[in-house]
Amino acid sequence: MTESSRRGVMSSIEYSFPVAVSQLGDQDSRETQNRRAISWLLKQSGGSIVVVTPRRQIPEESLRRLVSRHDATHLTWRGLAVESLAHRRVLHAWPDRQHLNDLWGVDCDALVVIEWNVAETETWVEDARATRLLPGGELRPSLGVVEEQSVDVLPNGVGEILEHLAAWAAGYDSGLKWNEEDKLKADMMNRPERWAPVTVEQVRTKCRA
Repeated sequence: MTESSRRGVMSSIEYSFPVAVSQLGDQDSRETQNRRAISWLLKQSGGSIVVVTPRRQIPEESLRRLVSRHDATHLTWRGLAVESLAHRRVLHAWPDRQHLNDLWGVDCDALVVIEWNVAETETWVEDARATRLLPGGELRPSLGVVEEQSVDVLPNGVGEILEHLAAWAAGYDSGLKWNEEDKLKADMMNRPERWAPVTVEQVRTKCRA
C-alpha cells in the first residue's frame, strides 16, 4: 500500500449545483426557517420545483403555498424515486440521514434542506459544503483547501473491503445497493474477529474519505 493510500483528504461530496440548508436559530421559528429555504430556492436558476416531505399532509403555510405553484410538484418519502429529482430545483423538508444519503449521485439544479434534527444532518452539511441559511443571513462554506486528515490503515483487510464497496457504489446511480449492504452486515456478523479490532469511528472516517 502506497503512502498516498494511507492518507486521505476529507473531501466534500462535490455537488455540481448549489446546495443549502436552512437551520433553526436562536429565538427563531419553524415558519421563518421554512421561508428562508423557499426564498433561497426561488433565487436559483433551473427547472421546475419539487418539494419533498415525510407525509402528504403539510401543516406549514409557506410550504403549502410553494406546493400550490403551477411549476411545483409535491412528493413524499413513501415510494420516492430520487432519480425524479434530477434537473429540478428541490426543497427537501426534514430529512433523516438515510434520505440525505439517498441523494448521492442525483444531479439536481439546486437543493435546499430544511433541517429538523442537527444530529441527522451535521455530517452531511460538512461533507456537502452546504450554504447555511440562518436568521442573520447566509453562511457560506470556506473556499479554502479541505483539511487533510489521517486515515488509518485498517487491519484484517477491512480497508480493502470498504474500498471494494465504494467502487461498487460508484457504478450505481443511487449509491450502494441493498444486497451489497446486506453482504457487509453478514460479514460483520459471521466474521466478528475481522471487525472487532476496528472502531466505528475508524470505519466512518475511511468511508467518508
